[in-house]
Amino acid sequence: MPSHAPPSDAPRDVTVRWLGHASVVLDLPADPGTGGRVRLLTDPLLRRHAGLLRRRGRAPLREDWGEPDAVLVSHLHHDHAELGSLELVAGTPVVTAPTNAHWLRHHGVRAVGVPEGTWWQVPGTSVAVLPVTAVHGHRPMPHRPNAAVGFLVVAPSARVWFAGDTEPFPQMADLARVAGGPIDLALVPVGGWGPRLSGGHMDPVQAARAVEVVGATTAVPVHWGTLHAPVSRRLPPGWMDAAGPAFAAAVARGPSPCAVHVLEPGEQVRLPHV
Repeated sequence: MPSHAPPSDAPRDVTVRWLGHASVVLDLPADPGTGGRVRLLTDPLLRRHAGLLRRRGRAPLREDWGEPDAVLVSHLHHDHAELGSLELVAGTPVVTAPTNAHWLRHHGVRAVGVPEGTWWQVPGTSVAVLPVTAVHGHRPMPHRPNAAVGFLVVAPSARVWFAGDTEPFPQMADLARVAGGPIDLALVPVGGWGPRLSGGHMDPVQAARAVEVVGATTAVPVHWGTLHAPVSRRLPPGWMDAAGPAFAAAVARGPSPCAVHVLEPGEQVRLPHV
């Protein structure tokens, strides 16, 4: 594995903006001393809805996510790889598993297939991306490939784990070693688009345990509070608002010193300490 350890004297300034669901904008310093930035966008859901699923609130503002240097797509479920949203970032390299990339290229997306365990470098920068394990085999789609990955992002400023959609798996304990040092920021799924989760997901307590196992310094819960099915008006009131705060409470009850930032869609947090 190449050495991608952040230098100890690198500027530590990371901005995280949650757009809702699994869509996150990461703004990272590109290289020490250059002043340049790298923008990564995860699982972009940039339009009002995703198929039959309805978004609560407005679509993300272009000014919040525009001009990414790379897009990371964890898997091809419609709430993570929405083709209309990917058209909005046309020309940007979309990093995903090889079988997913083949399907996306067939649909006009500039996709880059990167096998799990292989480093990919954001062009012209020292920011490196590594697809890692995600266990998300439930509800396979018959019309799209079903490969699923998470991602490690290693920059001069920080090491980040974007989990994608996954259930807990033993290799979580190895992520810091694979990244070359402690995980500074974990973007972890804590819910879904209904009050009950199918397999291949983590609830708030499982996600809190995952953060502890990984040893993350900071965490932002994602994959909650954004999408719902059309019938959700018949579901228990308040369910969409519960998972993020429940995750923060579960982390606080445990032994992990992880700092949790529960964001609203469109809200950002600057993390100079990571």
